[in-house]
Amino acid sequence: MPSPSIPVFDGHNDVLLRLFMERSATPVSDFMDGNDKGQLDFPRAREGGLAGGLFAIFVPSPRQPRGGTDGAAQAAAADAAPPVLELASAQRTVLAMAATLFRIERESEGRVRVCGSVGEIRACVDAGVLAPVLHLEGAEAIDEDFQMLEVLHKAGLKSLGPVWSRSNIFGHGVPFSFPASPDIGPGLTDAGKALVKACNELRILIDLSHLNEKGFWDVAAASDAPLVASHSNAHAICPHARNLTDRQLDAIRDSDGLVGVNYAVNFVRPDGRRDSNTPLDQVVDHVEYLINRLGEDRVGLGSDFDGAAMPNDLSSVAALPNLVAAMRARQYGDALIAKICSENWLRVLGKTWRQPDAATDRTRGA
Repeated sequence: MPSPSIPVFDGHNDVLLRLFMERSATPVSDFMDGNDKGQLDFPRAREGGLAGGLFAIFVPSPRQPRGGTDGAAQAAAADAAPPVLELASAQRTVLAMAATLFRIERESEGRVRVCGSVGEIRACVDAGVLAPVLHLEGAEAIDEDFQMLEVLHKAGLKSLGPVWSRSNIFGHGVPFSFPASPDIGPGLTDAGKALVKACNELRILIDLSHLNEKGFWDVAAASDAPLVASHSNAHAICPHARNLTDRQLDAIRDSDGLVGVNYAVNFVRPDGRRDSNTPLDQVVDHVEYLINRLGEDRVGLGSDFDGAAMPNDLSSVAALPNLVAAMRARQYGDALIAKICSENWLRVLGKTWRQPDAATDRTRGA
């Protein structure tokens, strides 16, 4: 395997969900020491060059089996759409997962630092410290008065997806359907539109990856921030409902936003199959399509590690150098690869959080 040389800031992983679902008595040591489970832990992150990313908190539906964390498999197993979650139960789960991340930070002996600014992320990258950012995937734990939003924001929440692929009081997600359009169902509710404005005021990134198309356009109309889909791909290549149409991609480009390429095989493959025998070249096909549509400054990575079936050559975070090698095989230079692996994410986070980026300022002053 090629050695890691370019740090990766990843737009989405579900390791906190995996640790929660395992019901382990030692989740911190399971992550820090590695337990040969799942796709992401600290030792393999170091091996693969993962510098940080959006660490998702996701509340599983009651019908979902504890033995698996793949959202597509769980949703497909249900006879009907996942039920709307009860607020108090969702809040307990969110607090439990957030506490796990903070305990990992506290017990890591300085090797992990939860970050809330681009400057903090860059400092961690320079020091070789893992830099997670708190992200909420689905806002079931948020009340209509946004009291929990205020509390989570103070605790470090910097990114939020209003829905997962199920309905809640804020809007409607896309089902795991192939082939299918993302134009399925109504858009944001009035509460959802108010949530967008509240996130704008708090400078919390709004993640579009699980919203249906009408919800996407509602966010585009209401938000003053760049449009970001943390872990989605090109519908033109893989016509899955979770992927983005050219019209949606154009709106993201026009907002100076970003799309993080998802490695999940059923969102990558043109045939939509959950087949791990998927060449990394097919992942790079989405990278290239998005570069051509969005420009090279608006494409990042959003793995979905610990939340989906990966290509065999990306079976865990330790294999990230294989993806870098696949991009080099397409004649991508180091500057472009650095943008895709981390710099584009840091740019859009700084713009969303309205934080000046010292590295960019130095470049402009040179």
